Amino acid sequence: MRYELLAKATRLDPGGSLAGTPSRFADTVATSGSNRLVTGRGRLGVSACRFWGAQTGPNPTDRGKAGSKHHVLTDAGGIPLVAKVTAANDHDVTQLLPLTVSIPRVGGKPGPPRQRPQRLQGDRAYDSEDHRRILRWLGITPVLARRFAPNGSGLGKHRWVVERTLSWMHQYRRLRIRYERRVDIHQAFVDLACILICYKTLIGSFC
Repeated sequence: MRYELLAKATRLDPGGSLAGTPSRFADTVATSGSNRLVTGRGRLGVSACRFWGAQTGPNPTDRGKAGSKHHVLTDAGGIPLVAKVTAANDHDVTQLLPLTVSIPRVGGKPGPPRQRPQRLQGDRAYDSEDHRRILRWLGITPVLARRFAPNGSGLGKHRWVVERTLSWMHQYRRLRIRYERRVDIHQAFVDLACILICYKTLIGSFC
């Protein structure tokens, strides 16, 4: 029994070669939006700003490619309290207060649940006198390293717990590379990663 695996080429001329004016068929293709391919220097590339969607920006550490950044605030043991997605070119200090005021109420010791930490520690990227004053007004002692000064609370002493938490988060492939155009969906994956970190810490799988 004979089967035809390929459909007949209806746009070939009777002689079996390509039609003389194939471009007229391309004009009939309907498009739902602008072309995502943009011209470059002798090549075509995908327009990252259209693909990645909201909360993206040129990454200063990756040749200016469009991307996002994860900001996380943890307790002294590295448990994530709140995390947020921003564009890769957003400065860290811009998220200091939004993260601080977003800390949920945490219970444990006798008394009402705490929502404000006693101290808040950050590296030189968070050096700002205005932010120090606001933190003191909130009843929080700022421990923010100053620029051009020795950092006595560097990566190997206290801040390593935050770096470890970020490392745990980026073990999930969905956070290493952002696939979602919508920032709320990507934020949901970030929140889910924080939940998994808390759960694994409770059951001792990180020990």
